[in-house]
Parts: sequence; structure tokens; C-alpha cells
Amino acid sequence: MKFTAAGDVLVQRRMTYEYEGFREIKDFIEQGDARFFNLETTLNYEGECFASQFSGGTYVRTNPEMYYDMLKFGFNMTSANNNHAFDFSFEGLERTIETLDESGIVHSGLGHNLHEASAPRYLETENGRVALIALNTSFNPAMMAGEQSKRVMGRPGINGIRVTRKVVLPKDDFEKIKEIGEKTKINESKNITRREGYYPFLPEGVAEIGDLQFVLGDSHGVLYEVNKEDLERAKSSIREAAMSADYVMVSVHTHQIWEDKKDTVPPFFEELCHNLVDFGADAIIGHGPHLLRAIEVYHNKPIFYSLGDFVIQLYDVAFAPEDFYKSYDMKSESSVMDLLEKRSAGFTRGLMEEDVMLEAVIPFWETDENKNLVSLTLMPVKASKGEGKHLQGLPKPAKDTVFIEHLAHLSKPYGVEIKMEDGVAVCKW
Repeated sequence: MKFTAAGDVLVQRRMTYEYEGFREIKDFIEQGDARFFNLETTLNYEGECFASQFSGGTYVRTNPEMYYDMLKFGFNMTSANNNHAFDFSFEGLERTIETLDESGIVHSGLGHNLHEASAPRYLETENGRVALIALNTSFNPAMMAGEQSKRVMGRPGINGIRVTRKVVLPKDDFEKIKEIGEKTKINESKNITRREGYYPFLPEGVAEIGDLQFVLGDSHGVLYEVNKEDLERAKSSIREAAMSADYVMVSVHTHQIWEDKKDTVPPFFEELCHNLVDFGADAIIGHGPHLLRAIEVYHNKPIFYSLGDFVIQLYDVAFAPEDFYKSYDMKSESSVMDLLEKRSAGFTRGLMEEDVMLEAVIPFWETDENKNLVSLTLMPVKASKGEGKHLQGLPKPAKDTVFIEHLAHLSKPYGVEIKMEDGVAVCKW
């Protein structure tokens, strides 16, 4: 079978068709039997839905017709399970689900309850049946879908993989943290509720300052722990998909970084992706940090730790709630562009201003009858900037492919070599 995929699509306006490079990208994408992208916005009209108290960073919404424009690239699978899924609360989530259902595209990761959000969805192709499962490690806890009980309906939301971050400290610093907690009594309210039975007691070697936990270790560091219940749910979904489909694709949205480098794969994420393949996934499609991360071939299955931004139109947000303005000491009498200008320090910083955030690849891979990877090529693309407002943020074939050298550098420790040949990047492992 054949597959193609694109990373983050943060579309905010109607797309100009047949621009220079569109046809080339469309033809490359349509080589795949299954063709995936990550829809990083909500689908609803102005005035339909109220905004949440929180957002994924920017309150984003897209008119359904703008989403339909994206389908002209040839995609037939998607997920909107990312940190923006609740930008316009429950109504925005449900309108997004309705639009995706109406379009007929295969989508996974959102649902009216947790069972629905975590269920595999299936694409029927001439060459086989493809399952899609969508996970998310970076989200506000209120976004998590809820399970149904015998008498209470489930809660709409996303299929999340909860990840807990803890600070690791050697003994001397750990004891200092415990001392600070005791002297300031910052934990006393929670300690009282613990004694009343509402919180579990902390195990030995764990301390708290407010909501931040510290664990005793040999050196300084950060520890990410994946929720075991969520991991088991993912395992169950993959097992179900593997029994019902010829190929299982898992989409994973993640924003966690490791140390001081955004393009470094966090160890917990690498372990999670390996686990997903061990459970039966045939490909992992990562996205979220808005730049490229390494590519790995693990047990003959491709893992794309982040494909970068396929479409990025943050400067085309039409309106924003008062909460967003207040977070920058502004009021909604100002335009959204004034707000974005302040956040970006006069359009000098942020996702739209850094070249690495505009660079992406579209992988095309083929598998044999045993679902093992036999070939993998990448189309280098770059989001347009400075070529006219009508093209801003849209993908074009990259003329300067120097960034592929950096992707090769990131992927080499994973045993993958990448070299440009005849306009595409060829991967060997």
C-alpha cells in the first residue's frame, strides 16, 4: 500500500486554487491510498459558539468552506485532536465533528464521549482498509472526553494521553524543597483535604510546591510520566484496529519539549511511539511543535516525530474573545491585528517569523504485503511568506532545501539517512 501525510494545518481563510506549486503538491499527495493531515483549528461560523476560558495559544476557528478548500489537495483522512480543539468550547468541538462527518472524510480523536473519541475510524481503498487512531499529549485537562456510566452520559472531548511532568532533584535540593513547603505552608490546604480522603497521600521520595511535584533522584532533570490508563486505552484501540484493518495509522499531537531544544524528541515521546508500534501500529504521524523533528524506522515501521507546518495562517485570525485581549492588557476595541502585533513584538517573533516554523515535509511511503516499510521519500515544502497576502502561509515546493540537511542530522541517531535526489529527499535505513 501507499501513504502520504502532512503536518499541522492552521487554515484561517479561503485558499487560492491553482497557485504556482499547488498542482505539484496535490499530485505528490495523491500518490497515497491513504492521505492524512492534522486539522489545527475548529470549524464553526462567527457567532455560533462562545469561546473557552482557555485556548491552544491563539483562539482559532475556520469557516467550514475553508476546511473544504483544504480537501482540494486530495486528503482523505484527518484529525482535529490537538490543543486547539476546545478554543470555542463544547459547541465548537461538536460543530467541528458535525462538519467533518458531513464532509465524508475519515477522522478520529474527537467524540461525544471517550469511547467514541478513542475509537478507530476506517478508510476503504482499492488496495486495503486503513485504520486511523488519533492521540494528543498536550491539552488542557478540561478537554478530555469522559466515559459513560450506566446512568450518566459521557462528556464530549478529545482522546488524550495524559502526561505528568515532575522535577527530579538530588537529595540536598530535594530536602530544601521539602523545607520550603513546610516553612511557607503552601501545601497545607491540600494536606488537609488529603487527611479528609479527597487526595491520595504522596509516596516516599515525592514532594510538592503547589501543583508542581518533585522527585528524589541522582541528578537534576525533568521526568515525564504517561498515564497508564490512557496507554492501555490506546493499546486496546490499536488491537481492535489491527484486527479490523490491513494497516493502522496513529496520529499523535505533542508540544512537550526536551531541555532547551524544540526539535529534540522528548524521551517519553520516543518511548510512547515505540510502545504504539509494539502494540500493533504500522505508522506514527507526529505533529504539534510547528517544526520538523526526526524520522525513525522502528521495526520496519515509520515514525515521523513531527512533520512541521503544512499551512500556517496565524496572521489571518478574524476576531478574538475579550479574554485573549486581556491576556495582553488590551481591549477588543483594538483590531486582532493590533493584538497579534503586540504579541509578536511588532511581527518580529513567533511562528510566522521563524523560517524553521515554515519548513515541512510530506512523506510518501510504500509497504509490502507484510506491512513493512520498503521505500520512503519526502517532498520538501515551505509556507509562503512575503509573496502576496493571498499566498501567505500556503505550502509551496521548497526551492532552498538546505533544511533537509538539518532533518538528516536529527534523524541520523535513529539510523535514518536522508539525501536529496531529483527534487525529493530519499530516506535509507
